[in-house]
Amino acid sequence: MAEKTIPLLPCQTIQPVADFYTALGFEITFIQKSPNPYVVVERGSVELQFFGMKKYEPTESFSGCYVLTDDVDGMHSAFRAGLKAAYGKVPTRGLPRIGPVKDMSYGVRQFLMTDPGGNTIRIGQPNDVESDGHYQPPPKEAYARALHLGVVFADSKEDLGAASKVLDHALKQAGSGEGPAPTAVQLYRLLVLRGDVAQRLNHIAEARGLLGRAAAVELTEDEREELSDDRKRAGELLESLEHEEP
Repeated sequence: MAEKTIPLLPCQTIQPVADFYTALGFEITFIQKSPNPYVVVERGSVELQFFGMKKYEPTESFSGCYVLTDDVDGMHSAFRAGLKAAYGKVPTRGLPRIGPVKDMSYGVRQFLMTDPGGNTIRIGQPNDVESDGHYQPPPKEAYARALHLGVVFADSKEDLGAASKVLDHALKQAGSGEGPAPTAVQLYRLLVLRGDVAQRLNHIAEARGLLGRAAAVELTEDEREELSDDRKRAGELLESLEHEEP
């Protein structure tokens, strides 16, 4: 027989989790509210199971799993649309939340999604680039290194404080006039990523300022094409910030 692994993930109460995955297009194939709360959700070949724990604290959760797909961008778009329809906006901080799609240094294109139970589901697709699937050491060049570490901290470890420090240091160096300046592509990426981190930290005015600075960076058509992911993320962030209080 073909073996299959099914993650069993904790939550405080099962109904918010069931509603969240329903919004993503999952089907509830089993639900039990007592005596032991339990729910099973399925979407294609992906099956996740959740059990309720009254004393469980979702904000302190370390639980999660990795889902491999052959269409990470399509799944990300579908999930964002489902969440916007269900919640009135795409949640990008707190619980639940969904992050951006990023090309990671360890050879996958992925995004992170955290459900109301605090479980982080990493969804990724192997890149076409050659990679052994392991974390690659940071580049030596200062701005490339800052971008590498910033993405790892923000979109893999979800350590927004560490990401802020790395990116702030690089942007301070870029504005000092001392030493080499970043390329236009590097500067744009630094500003958008730092704006993304600021938005997730609920630093709304700072996020708007950083994205405004990014929009002012002069780019060639080739550079704009190279920055397609970053420009898309900037657009998503600006849309989410439209209705935020400063």
